[in-house]
Parts: sequence; structure tokens; C-alpha cells
Amino acid sequence: MIPPVYSASSSRYEKGMGYRRCGRSGILLPELSLGLWHNFGSVDTLRKSTEIIHYAFDHGICHFDLANNYGPEFGTAEETFGTVMKHSMAPYRHELFISTKAGHDMWPGPYGEWGSRKYLFNSLDESLRRMNLDYVDVFYSHRYDPHTPLEETMQALVDIVRQGKALYVGISKYPAEKALEAYAYLAARDVRCLVYQGRYNIFDRAVEREGILRQAAESGVGFTAFSPLAQGLLTDRYAHGIPADSRIGRGGYLKRSDLTPEVLAKIRGLNELAERRGQSLAQMAIAWLLRSEEVTSVIVGASSVGQLESNLAALRRRDFTPAELEEISRLS
Repeated sequence: MIPPVYSASSSRYEKGMGYRRCGRSGILLPELSLGLWHNFGSVDTLRKSTEIIHYAFDHGICHFDLANNYGPEFGTAEETFGTVMKHSMAPYRHELFISTKAGHDMWPGPYGEWGSRKYLFNSLDESLRRMNLDYVDVFYSHRYDPHTPLEETMQALVDIVRQGKALYVGISKYPAEKALEAYAYLAARDVRCLVYQGRYNIFDRAVEREGILRQAAESGVGFTAFSPLAQGLLTDRYAHGIPADSRIGRGGYLKRSDLTPEVLAKIRGLNELAERRGQSLAQMAIAWLLRSEEVTSVIVGASSVGQLESNLAALRRRDFTPAELEEISRLS
């Protein structure tokens, strides 16, 4: 059976999605972006991935976040996205903000990871081919490379923009000191860093403690938060044990050792607070991030349309009383 031709909802920008200025730029990002780290690779069905991407766009999510090694297997999330682009999303390319990254292990040999000019250029060329794109909207250095001079990595980003392969550049997971050096190098060459992407959630507030959030804001750089649900810990899935089909149960990225009695007690306490607020724990965790003006967008994953629909409901309430914030801090 040939699937029907996709036609985006005419009311996609009228369904409650807000858009925030990304640093000191002309770019507005949706408060929720769709990350394709999991659930879009070779082990997942194209039909389900397509349904999730379509649902996201129909509800105002125009930012899709990828990386060269997303899958599993490496590269297959980009391949899936490229297939969807080719068959249904290409007419909407001018409305989409697509990001990809390079920095982690991708292929064997000495040029298959980190931040050399060779690796970054080769990786982006391959990403563009997989995604059926002429350019990406933002290309990230996925992690700081302590072995390559920072100026080599940053100059590669500058040249990538000047060659038209990316409209903007960003950095991800850089330590604060190196992030500041990167911002200065790029600004001096008139290719400002658009955005910093970092792990941020109720359980992991390192970007607050290390001053990365404040530093980005002061430098005119946006901030996108990944892992808002701490890989599923900040949901009600584990409040009463470990489901067999959960990430821990399947032996994935999360391990049983991550769910200590102390963590479980915190999850249960946070879940009770969320219930009092009339939200799921996941919705409260996303809303907690959106309360901050320093956060431009929260990158959510989704294994189903239903899960994405539930995450979108977090937009309906992101106000917190001082007592609630104090309780969350105590349980974080």
C-alpha cells in the first residue's frame, strides 16, 4: 500500500508552541525540539519514525537535532531523516532548522573522531549526503578535543560556514573556559557561535554550577538542553521498579547501577510533586527547564507519537511556586 502524500497541518504554528530568541541572532527556536538520538536508527521502523517527525512538525516543532553517530547504528538516524526529507519534508525545508554534529567516534582509524579539520569536514559531507541536504542550519563541534588546537577546530567551523555547508555553528559539552575561548575566536572572524548544547536536567545541573548557562547568555549564545529526562529516570517508569521494556531493562545506555535506592527515593518524591501539580514527572521535568530564560530550547526524544504528545503537554504549565522549586532542589 502506498502511503498518502504528507501535507503539514495548516495550524502547525497555532497549537501552543512558543519560540525563543537564540542568543544574539535572528533565529527563533521552538521551546521543544525533537532529538533523533534514539528511536530513529536502523533498529527502528521507518513508518514509526516518519509518524513522529510528522507529528512534531504538525505541532510547531521545526527544529530537528541530529549527530553523525546517532542511531543505532552510527549514521542511521541521519539516513532515516534523509529518507523522510526526500519523501515528505522537502517541500518544507525553508521552515525547518536542522542541526547535526561531529566529535565522537564515527569510523575506524586516526581521523574518525575528535575535532581535526579533516574529521569535521569529512563528517559533515557524509551527514549532508545521508540527510539529502545541501546544507545544515547549524553544525556543532560535539565535544572539546584536548588533543587538537582549539583554533584548528574553530577555523574549520568558520570555513564550513563560509563554504555554505552550514548557516551557523555551535559547540556542545565544552568546559566553560574552552567555550569562552571558542566564542571569542569565532566572533573575531565574524562567524559568531549561535548555540551551546549541554546536558541539563533536574538531576544534572552542572551547567548551572560551572557557569556555562550564564556565560552563554552573557556572550549572546543560545542554549539548548539535551537529556531533559535524564535518560528516562525523570519519568514515572521507574517509580515502582524496572519495567522489562525500559532502557534499564533492555540493558541500554542506562544501567541498573544508575537506579540506586537514593535515586529511586528522589524519583518517587518528584513524582508525588508532579502529581500534586497535575502533571506527569516527565512534563514537570521539561517545564522546570523551560522556566529559565537562559534555556532557548529543550531537546526531547520520543519513541512514539503518544510520548511526544505527552511531552508537548508540558507547555501548558511551566509556572512553579517558590516552595515547589525548593522541593525540587532538595530532591535533585
